[in-house]
Amino acid sequence: PTESGFTTDVLALYDWAKARSGNSSILFWGHSLGTGIATNAARKLQEERGVQVDAVVLESPYTNIREAAAHIPITKIYRQFPGFGYLILDSLALAGMFFRSDENVKVLACPLLILHAEDDSVLPPHLGRKLYETARSAHQDKTRVKFITFPKKLGLGHDYISSNPELPALVRDFLNMK
Repeated sequence: PTESGFTTDVLALYDWAKARSGNSSILFWGHSLGTGIATNAARKLQEERGVQVDAVVLESPYTNIREAAAHIPITKIYRQFPGFGYLILDSLALAGMFFRSDENVKVLACPLLILHAEDDSVLPPHLGRKLYETARSAHQDKTRVKFITFPKKLGLGHDYISSNPELPALVRDFLNMK
């Protein structure tokens, strides 16, 4: 799998869904690694086709894959060793894996919703907050960029935001504001 291949696959899926959806809204929803794919596809759609996806929802996002890899807990033990940057972080770039959501959100014109749980132990919530700040500072209409955090006491972690019973209403409210 490659970053380019993932993006191409999402655009093919978008074309398929758009051809069958009539006037229904289509949004890109990415979780974790998929947040980088969602922002890539939304940007490519906007820049290369002049088409804006109806909205982008990012669940447990990160800014870019290099920064994410530097902060995920599994790399903590290796960060102290010389060569960590070169062997781990630079190898992602050599493989063409960048997933620059931080750069993508700067140019997206569609509504953007970022969801992050405070107890996410895979991708720290500060990465979601940083992505939100980047998007909000670049977006012309600041009301179309929203960040929702879920308190630790809910125990949603990295993988269970989608199980929150309030999520459908939160997303519906967000989509209705556009």
